[in-house]
Order: sequence, then C-alpha cells, then structure tokens
Amino acid sequence: MNKEKKIFFVIPAFNEERSIARVVSGLHRAGYHDIVVVDDCSSDRTYDICSRLKVHLLKHLINRGQGASLRTGIDYSLRKGADVIVTFDSDGQHRVEDLPAMLKPVLDGEVEVTLGSRFLKKTRMPLARRVLLKGSVMVQWVFYGVLLSDAHNGFRVISRRAAQKIKITSDRMEHASEIVEEIVKKRIKYREVPVIIRYTSYSQQKGSGSLLGAFRILFKMVFKKLMN
Repeated sequence: MNKEKKIFFVIPAFNEERSIARVVSGLHRAGYHDIVVVDDCSSDRTYDICSRLKVHLLKHLINRGQGASLRTGIDYSLRKGADVIVTFDSDGQHRVEDLPAMLKPVLDGEVEVTLGSRFLKKTRMPLARRVLLKGSVMVQWVFYGVLLSDAHNGFRVISRRAAQKIKITSDRMEHASEIVEEIVKKRIKYREVPVIIRYTSYSQQKGSGSLLGAFRILFKMVFKKLMN
C-alpha cells in the first residue's frame, strides 16, 4: 500500500447487516482505514452495526439508490482530501486480494481510473447473468464507442482528478454506464484490471446481482440513451 497517498474507500450499503462488518474488517486487516460507508436508509441494523466500526459513516434519510450513495461518498472523500477513491461493494463480492493490482496503475500515474473486470479472470457465474452482462457490453459499445470486457463491475479505483471530473447524476444502478460514458466523454485514461467476483446466494439476491435487477439496468441504459 502506498502510504504517501490518501486512499478512501466508498461503500454504498442498503440492508447489508449480514455482510458489512465482514467487508470492513477485511479492509482494516489489509491496512486500509479511510472507509466511507453510506447507509442508504436501510431498514435493518446496517447503520447500528457500522456505528460501532471505525468508519466514516454517512446516512441518507430516504432511500436514493446506489448511484446517489456513490455520489455522496465520493463528494465526502474529496472534501476530506482523498488522493485516490476506491468504490467497493458491501455484499462481499469484491476481494481485498485484488486491491494491489487495481491500485498500482493509478498510484503510479499510469492511468486515472482502473475498472475491475470479472471476464479477464475466470469467474463462475450464472449463465443468465453472463449473457446479460455481455449484452450490456454491446450496448456500451454501440452507444458510447467503448468496448469493455465488463460493463457493470462496481470495483473501481479513481484518482482525485478523475473523481472531480466524473459527474454521477443517475441515482440508481444505471450509474455504472454513466460513469463509463463520463470517462469516455472527458477522455479520462483508464485500464481494465482482472478481478474475481465472489458469487454467493446472498449476493445474487441483492440489487443488480439478481436476474431481474440486471435486466432492469440494461433496459434503463437503452432507454436513457434513446431519450437523450
């Protein structure tokens, strides 16, 4: 870990009482301490659990969605002087072991953003999920002119400069395609990095991990672009 840089983690959390403490503890054990948890008006014990953890804890008074939570966490991190911001899931899908490879290109100044890709490493996932993700890749290529191997991976490392340029306006899950659009439009240098995503029965029930959730994201991507 580069101790000269202030690395902040932004973790959106909605009803993650079963996993949030484990995710935060894993980051602490790896030596990362500036962890921003944005509780998106959870109805379970997520906020209470996080209040006992060593984190920067923020809370939305109404449920606004993952995109809004990321925007809240990124804005807070920038105000606190973050040099690098990592977006990290709260359901345990992302691995601490992949952080060094994700961080290094940004810390070394080679790129401003790294995007995790589950398709550059062998990751087991449901067939329907794989098909929808590949469909999202094609939609991004057609609409934004960028061909990524993985269109909707929430594991990202963003330099301070890039975070100040990227504007997230989508409150819900379609923010992922919006971030890619911003990177392309503003000519932010990026690189995909191989990561492994942990698929569990729990994570697949959450948000975009479900088949219906993934389909909704793909539909909103198409609808938003056609309406612009």
